[in-house]
Amino acid sequence: MRRFKSSSSKDQRVPTPDFTENTVSNGLEWESGLNPMKFMGIFVVCLMGLSVLFSLSAILQNPPSESLWTVAEARPLDVLPQKATNQEEDLSQPVEVPKDKLFGDLLPMGFDRESCLSRFESLLYRRELPQKPSSYLISKLRRYEALHKRCGPYTELYNKTLTHLKSGQYTSSSDCNYIVWISFSGLGNRILTLASAFLYALLTDRVLLVDRGVDMPDLFCEPFPEVSWLLPLDFPVTHQFNSFNQKSAESYGNMLKNNLLGNLSRSALPPYVYLHLVHNYDDHDKLFFCHQDQTFLQKIPWLIMKTDNYFVPSLFLIPSFEQELSDLFPEKATVFHFLGRYLFHPTNSVWGLISRYYQAYLAKADEKLGIQIRVFDTGTGPFRHVLDQILTCTTKENLLPEINRKEPIVTSLGKHKTKAVLLTSLSSGYSEEIRNMYWEYPTVTGEVISVYQPSHEEYQQTEKQTHNRKAWAEMYLLSLMDKLVTSSWSTFGYVAQGLGGLKPWILHKPENRTAPNPPCRQAMSMEPCFHAPPFYDCKKKTGVDTGLLVPHVRHCEDMSWGLKVVERDSEL
Repeated sequence: MRRFKSSSSKDQRVPTPDFTENTVSNGLEWESGLNPMKFMGIFVVCLMGLSVLFSLSAILQNPPSESLWTVAEARPLDVLPQKATNQEEDLSQPVEVPKDKLFGDLLPMGFDRESCLSRFESLLYRRELPQKPSSYLISKLRRYEALHKRCGPYTELYNKTLTHLKSGQYTSSSDCNYIVWISFSGLGNRILTLASAFLYALLTDRVLLVDRGVDMPDLFCEPFPEVSWLLPLDFPVTHQFNSFNQKSAESYGNMLKNNLLGNLSRSALPPYVYLHLVHNYDDHDKLFFCHQDQTFLQKIPWLIMKTDNYFVPSLFLIPSFEQELSDLFPEKATVFHFLGRYLFHPTNSVWGLISRYYQAYLAKADEKLGIQIRVFDTGTGPFRHVLDQILTCTTKENLLPEINRKEPIVTSLGKHKTKAVLLTSLSSGYSEEIRNMYWEYPTVTGEVISVYQPSHEEYQQTEKQTHNRKAWAEMYLLSLMDKLVTSSWSTFGYVAQGLGGLKPWILHKPENRTAPNPPCRQAMSMEPCFHAPPFYDCKKKTGVDTGLLVPHVRHCEDMSWGLKVVERDSEL
């Protein structure tokens, strides 16, 4: 077994440019005598030379920073991707993108550019995709924004509804209903569950309010104009968020289990209900996905949700949502793609990480491949069987070229296709091994392969702010690649593929530390997988395989019991 070397910080260092002093040497010839015009010309040349030397001295005293992967505020980019323009122009000026045309009118107008640069600049980094948001989805989002403006935090209607909540009394005359999302689990899970909660808000005409957790405002810009999506700090139930579980008195599943809702009069209904949709939820909690239970929940003004699941696939199985979802998403496997691009815009601090890294290492490559590695084995990696699996998958699927071990390490002069590999992993060993392989041997195709890894944190640090900034930046960078390889079960990869509109090659989960055969397969759709779906027929009140009920909800490639949304004609 080849021993993997530890990471070296020098791998990521960007060499400081060498500035050379250009001296004026025009072979000036002096003639005898002091002609006033000649004397004035010599004087002007000397002044010009001194000016050049002074400028170079100032530059050399303040060289460009070597650190690109630092946490700093993003600025308008000095160099934009080559695809951003078809004509030469002053690229030091930010390119103005019409605000109402971003992503096919998906995004609203009314935002200040400087407050969230990614909202306007990300368009310049993304390739154009064939999928377009439906006109119905766009109009639905505009209607939601109006609702959020009318009912959002600290508005008159919000304050009125909050008064009823504080009193502990149910009111049936609420003008605004809410879904409160509790910040819970790792960053990938949070992004997926927040998109799920927002879709549920769209389907039920509720206002989405977001628990700040430890870092939500630090990672994501506000998605809605004028009124914040953040739950106010003085919300009266916030102190209970951490203690909520399926046994809580306010839990919907617990109320059903104890038959507390059957004979309640309308005036006796609770002012809020807690929805426990975490992976360990039981059969009573899962009744949330039944039509008759949704009818009851529509009466409750405040729903408070905790989940670590992307539960969108099961919303497609609720009859009362079926037509609305079909109108919103004629191409059914685009739910997270459009909602993710609508909701999740990196803050300026995170956008700085993304844009600097992209420009330094990825922008000039002819093709970009992302490889996302998540290893669930215990012990300290990297693992040889994982590396073997990655190399077998990428070469077999023609994502990376084979190497030529017989020829010398020389290539003919001339233009060669360049391919940049962006690899993300908690360990640096995989990227070092692949980088060394393509350094030590030429490729059989003549392609030039470069391998980059932004960070290697060694272990997941969910509650650490800088860790989550880098994690969000890396997910976003992966979404900008042309092709993508992801790991089974990983929400990190799900986010990247969904935002990028990519159908990745999924690495099968190894068993007994052995590389599986085949090593990978391409996903049926770009949609994430629902890891813990219910298997229950609400009408017949019996167990059923929910992956066989409709043609557009099937079992996942990487988790046989999971569910994902696909197009009707997707291959099994």
